[in-house]
Amino acid sequence: MIYYIESADTDPCLNLAREQFVFEKLDRSHSYFMLWQNHNSIIVGKHQNTRAEINAAFTKAHNITVVRRLSGGGAVYHDLGNLNFTFITDADSGQAIDFAAFCGPIQKALISFGVPVEISGRNDMTVNGKKFSGNAQYIKERRIMHHGTILYDSDLTVLSQALNVTEDKIESKGIKSVRSRVANIRPLMKDDVPIKDFWAALKRYMFSAFDMHDYVFSEEENAHVQELRNNVYAQWSWNYGASPACNLRKIRRVEGCGKIEILMDVEKGGIIKNAVFYGDFFGNADPEELGNILAGRHLEYGELKNLLGGIDISRYFHNLDTETFLAILLE
Repeated sequence: MIYYIESADTDPCLNLAREQFVFEKLDRSHSYFMLWQNHNSIIVGKHQNTRAEINAAFTKAHNITVVRRLSGGGAVYHDLGNLNFTFITDADSGQAIDFAAFCGPIQKALISFGVPVEISGRNDMTVNGKKFSGNAQYIKERRIMHHGTILYDSDLTVLSQALNVTEDKIESKGIKSVRSRVANIRPLMKDDVPIKDFWAALKRYMFSAFDMHDYVFSEEENAHVQELRNNVYAQWSWNYGASPACNLRKIRRVEGCGKIEILMDVEKGGIIKNAVFYGDFFGNADPEELGNILAGRHLEYGELKNLLGGIDISRYFHNLDTETFLAILLE
């Protein structure tokens, strides 16, 4: 039997927690199909270096949530013009990753709506040569979770800027995303309808194509999902700290201070191994002292702000305040 699960929440941390709960805890004698949306967010792959995938300054300024998922693959942008789908089912022993098996039903549905979908490359669905759906899979103990995006009416300008990494040099051991030309599919639909109606049409198609039944979470199940959200997906240690080791090079010119170049080695777990400073700035104290203070600390705003709370940054960099220094470190 295939159960249909619909999320009324748009919190990416909660939705990824719900996916994991369905994958790990619900009766595996059944299969599950989910439709869900996230508010403005970037979802990075399990093996990626988060800092190497996002425009940190842009995401902060536009309140874009950044969350790591269980599956591999590249970073994707979500907003309320995008619809996500998930298949969860058992797999044969030793089954290879097969994207077409799960993209196929979505492809057929969209073709019936007038959208000329092709399954392209390793894990994409495209229209007229442009990507509108990125897909990823997670396999564990003969269980598969396949999920994908459907760019229906997303803000592609925000997408391009949020995933446009700044000029800071990041040498990472993580898996880099491959950027593709993207497109929305709404202009290609036979009937121009808002995404709410598109969601309903896709749901009807899937119910007609498969023997599906609605699944409603109990209060206890929702409580477990909320706990998973709070303890994993809402944690900096998962979304940033789980990034692989990397070398960061930050360069900024600050009015009244001068050019500051920061070289950092960051270990797995987001811990600063060392930090050195170069530039044409002036200061009354040796920046090497500041590098020693930062060593061993997490590259995370809250921890570093507390650490530097009693330190006068302008002693090291004339006319520089703590918030600007933190922005250089983190953005």
